[in-house]
Amino acid sequence: MARLETTADAPVPVRVVAQKIGEWINRLGEVWIEGQIAQLSRRPGVNTQFLTLRDTDASISLTVTCARGVLPDSIEEGSRVVLRARPDYYIERGTLSLRATEIRPVGLGELLAALERLKKLLAAEGLFAADRKRRPPFLPRQIGLVTGRASAAERDVVENVRRRMPTARFRIVNVAVQGASAVNEVVDAVERLDADPHVDVIVIARGGGSVEDLLPFSNESLLRAVAAARTPVISAIGHETDAPLLDLVADVAASTPTDAARRVVPDIAAQLGELHALRSRVRQAVQRRLSDESRLMAGLPERLRAVVHARLTRDAVAVADARDRTRRRTSAILTAASADVVHLSARVRSLSPQATLDRGYAVVTRHSDGMLVRDADQADSRLRVRVARGEFAADPLLGSDASTPVGSSTP
Repeated sequence: MARLETTADAPVPVRVVAQKIGEWINRLGEVWIEGQIAQLSRRPGVNTQFLTLRDTDASISLTVTCARGVLPDSIEEGSRVVLRARPDYYIERGTLSLRATEIRPVGLGELLAALERLKKLLAAEGLFAADRKRRPPFLPRQIGLVTGRASAAERDVVENVRRRMPTARFRIVNVAVQGASAVNEVVDAVERLDADPHVDVIVIARGGGSVEDLLPFSNESLLRAVAAARTPVISAIGHETDAPLLDLVADVAASTPTDAARRVVPDIAAQLGELHALRSRVRQAVQRRLSDESRLMAGLPERLRAVVHARLTRDAVAVADARDRTRRRTSAILTAASADVVHLSARVRSLSPQATLDRGYAVVTRHSDGMLVRDADQADSRLRVRVARGEFAADPLLGSDASTPVGSSTP
C-alpha cells in the first residue's frame, strides 16, 4: 500500500485518513485471539451480542461483537476464551472492534499447560532461585496487606497477627482477587506498598478457590512485579493444596492466610515466655556458680595450709639433698686435691737440687762472681762449695778451709 503523502499546505480530509486506516486493518483478515472476557452483554431479543476482550498481561482491551449462536452459554465474565474474529474499523465513529465468528472456552487442560510453559520460562530466567529470596524482618514496622475487601483472608491475617503481636501496624490495600481487573489491581497495590518506606513486608492473601479463580496469582505480569519488588513478599493464596505460581516467586510461601500471620510476626507471648525461661536458667546457673565458689572459698584456708606445708616439706627435703650432694662433692674435690698436692710434692722433692745434695753432691761456684764451676779451668783462687747441710769456702790449691764455714743451709 502506497504511503499517504501529506504536508501542512496539502492536508487530506479526515475521511481519507479513516479510509486508509480501514484499508490497513482489513488487510489483516481473520485471526485467532486469546484473552479474558472482561464485560459481557446478552440482551434479550437482540441478535448481536457484545463483549469486551482484555489481555491478561496488559491493560489492553477490544470490543467484540458476535451473533447470538456464536457465544456459548457456559461462557461468562472472567472466562478465558479463544476466538476467531475479523477486525472491523468503523469509519463513521473511528472505532476498532472485532467481529467474532467462533468462540471457544479455554479448558482446564489448556490453562494448566499454559501455566506449565510459563513456569518453565520464569524458572529459566531465575525468578524462582532460592538465592534471590529475602528474609522478612523479625519485627516489621508496618505490614502491607493486599487482599479482597472485607474478606475472610483479611480477617485471618489481621486477627492472627494482632493476637501474636497486638502492636502490629497494617497498611491494607483492598483489591479484586478474581475477575478481569484482579491482575492490574494487585500489581498496582504491590507497587504502591513497595514504594512506601514504612512498609517492611508485603502479604498477598486470598482464600481458596478453583484453578480458574486463582489464575490472577499465576499471571506473568503479577509474578514479574513481585520479583522486581524491593520489599519482601509473602504469598498466602488459597488452602494448603492450592499452589499458584506466586508461591514460587514470593520470598516466603505460606500455605494459608493464617500461616502467613504466623510467619510475618513473632508470637510476643511465646517470646516473653522463652525470655523468662532463659532468665530463670541464667539466674540458676549464676546461683550454682556462686554456691560452688562459696564452698571453694570456705575450704581455702585448710587447703592453703596443706599446700604450704607440702611445699615446705618438699623444699626442706630438696635442701637436705642439695646439702648432702654439696658435701660429698666438696669432700671428693678436697680428697682429689690432697692427692694432687702429695703427688706434686713428691715430684718437687725428686726434682729439687737439695735432693741431689742430700745424695752427696756439691755445688761449686766462684767466690768472685758466683758463676758455677763446670770445668777445672774455670776455678779461681777462691771457691764456694755448697753441700747438703751448709756451705764453705775452698782454695783449689790449698784445699778446703773447713774451719771457716761460709754459711749454713737447711734442706
